[in-house]
Amino acid sequence: MTTTADVTTTSATALVNAPAVVFRGGTVLTMDDRRTVLADVDVLVVGDRIAAVGPALEVPEGTAEVDAGGGIVMPGMIDTHRHMWQTAVRGYGADWTLTQYFVWNYLEHGRKFRPQDVYAGNLLSGLEALEAGVTTSVDWSHNLHTVDHADAAVDALEEVPGRFVFAYGNIQAGPWEWSTTPEFRDFVERRMKRTDMLGFQMAFDVTGDPEFPERAAFEVARELDVPVTTHAGVWGATNDDGIRLMHEHGFMTPQTVYVHAASLSDDSYQRIAASGGTASVASESESTCGQGYPSSWALRRHGIPISLSMDTSVWQSADIFSAMRATLSADRAREHHEAHAASETVTHLGVRAADVVEWATRGGARALGLDDQVGSIEVGKKADVVLVKNDASPVMFPILNPYGHVVYQAQRGDVHTVVVDGRVVKHEHRLVGADLAKARRAIEETVDHLRDSLGEEDWVAGMNPEIPESKVLDNPYTYTSYADSSTHSR
Repeated sequence: MTTTADVTTTSATALVNAPAVVFRGGTVLTMDDRRTVLADVDVLVVGDRIAAVGPALEVPEGTAEVDAGGGIVMPGMIDTHRHMWQTAVRGYGADWTLTQYFVWNYLEHGRKFRPQDVYAGNLLSGLEALEAGVTTSVDWSHNLHTVDHADAAVDALEEVPGRFVFAYGNIQAGPWEWSTTPEFRDFVERRMKRTDMLGFQMAFDVTGDPEFPERAAFEVARELDVPVTTHAGVWGATNDDGIRLMHEHGFMTPQTVYVHAASLSDDSYQRIAASGGTASVASESESTCGQGYPSSWALRRHGIPISLSMDTSVWQSADIFSAMRATLSADRAREHHEAHAASETVTHLGVRAADVVEWATRGGARALGLDDQVGSIEVGKKADVVLVKNDASPVMFPILNPYGHVVYQAQRGDVHTVVVDGRVVKHEHRLVGADLAKARRAIEETVDHLRDSLGEEDWVAGMNPEIPESKVLDNPYTYTSYADSSTHSR
């Protein structure tokens, strides 16, 4: 064994090749059940596990050291809903509404994505997530026109050294269609082994059609023992009828993840709470796009567990620091607004910085059924570890309230080191072993393809597209004729 003074290796190469890695002298947000904060302690990683947490740890011979002094060591962050394929057109829809997104996604650009374009978006998105300290991402992959598209998506995920959950979906066909095909079953058997590094969900929405055609997809999920993730409570798209139908037919389970859940009644929230489901809140997206007011305030009132997500880089980034900040701000704004409407004053805030850090880590782990593996810094758990430290930044000192610092002060540029499953994937603010040139070439080919396919005029116009007078206003899901115009008037 060696002591602190004996351990001096710090280069990325040394870290990657070392039999163990120790973070020395950091402030550790354990995110254990008590949310214990430990000052000036070490975290030892041996193999793919956290081996020890404590002061001045003795470590195995050959252990590589990361100086965490002046920094915050925390669990890897978890994004429970991200349309990774859309990273190929990063920022394209910065000024969109949700309706414009539906037009783009369902009627225009989304249909033109080839398998190699889905691969390119996933590859870049996976690297972007790791760079931001997001060690687990749900790939809400809802543009899988063919199984070839799905294979390409998984190829990219397996190429990136992150932890992923692949959520299979197809916005171009009804879930009762694609989920019951032999091709889908074959894909599941071939590619979805559900390892520690690659989990599986089925991703589809419930329109509220009283015939409940989505039943067939739920039955497939039940037969395969696969969790369902669904966009619920999205203004103009999914509503209380969908929740009611899921509940009445027995398809609301503790494994179900309700994305956004921003435009629902108390009755629907009560159904989610009673069935043990969890919600994925994407506050930046909800505030910008119009799914509804960011839902953490309502979810907390009903005791529904919360995780965080970024949605898509066609608008936002993969930066969960932004998600934490946006969620905390939106929740507090709603709390003050409700109090003022009742001629009252909030004197003590109901949600704290520590709460949103938990939603970004342990909350995501619980939602994905991974709480026994990741989401906290505890001995025996998988080593998904992030060091937030930036000695070149005047923002990184003093650290007086470490939870508040993570939420309101730090940003993705302050992510110093990232470890996933015991493997160092970022060190000294740079990704380790990432082929960014390859990702850039793939993205450039996709952008060229889309611009050529659409024509330059339509490509430019697509950044602020006109909304055609079509059924998309009543029904964004063009694979079904069911329509509900309750969210707008002519």
